[in-house]
Amino acid sequence: MALYKKPDFWSLKAQKEGYPARSIYKLKEIDEKFTFFASSRNQGGQRILDLGAAPGSWSLYVLRRYGSQPLCLTAIDLLTLSRRFDGGLFDREDFFFIQGDFTSEAVRAELENRGPYTALISDAAPGTTGTRTVDTLRSLALAEEALGYAKRCLSPGGNMVIKVFQGGDTAALLKEMRTCFNSVKSFKPAACRDNSFETYYIGLGKK
Repeated sequence: MALYKKPDFWSLKAQKEGYPARSIYKLKEIDEKFTFFASSRNQGGQRILDLGAAPGSWSLYVLRRYGSQPLCLTAIDLLTLSRRFDGGLFDREDFFFIQGDFTSEAVRAELENRGPYTALISDAAPGTTGTRTVDTLRSLALAEEALGYAKRCLSPGGNMVIKVFQGGDTAALLKEMRTCFNSVKSFKPAACRDNSFETYYIGLGKK
């Protein structure tokens, strides 16, 4: 994939509004269009898993969205989170971050033990090579791993959103999601770059 050196509208907007990356607006649009978080609320509060969280925009959105409401947010990434804009939110007791690989067996066990979750969000993307076939396959593998988490530790009625690179056998992934959720959508938010082949698969209401 191309290296983007010049900040565009969405990147500048993110910095102005206190987020490290433009991806904030992808999750925000998904939340508003599909009532993603509101429809997965329960009396015990939210328990949310953020896979591939760095640099932290999606976790920050969740923490700010729920404010003082009951919440337990667990996030993981190979990289550390940016502390430029969090204002101490990443130090809250209801936020737990693991720097590691969510495809590894040891980390998988720890994440699952922290569940069950009311929502799972994943903006995870592989290190790209510039070869679309390779990048698509790697993205699909991460998406399949995220779906595995949803199957094992997402509560009934819970929601999931995952990023995928279009191409390859993504149709099979959508088909598998339809066996797990009452409603499944494919959606490309406005904040995605015009030349990007990423999109988002959204599962609403785990069966």
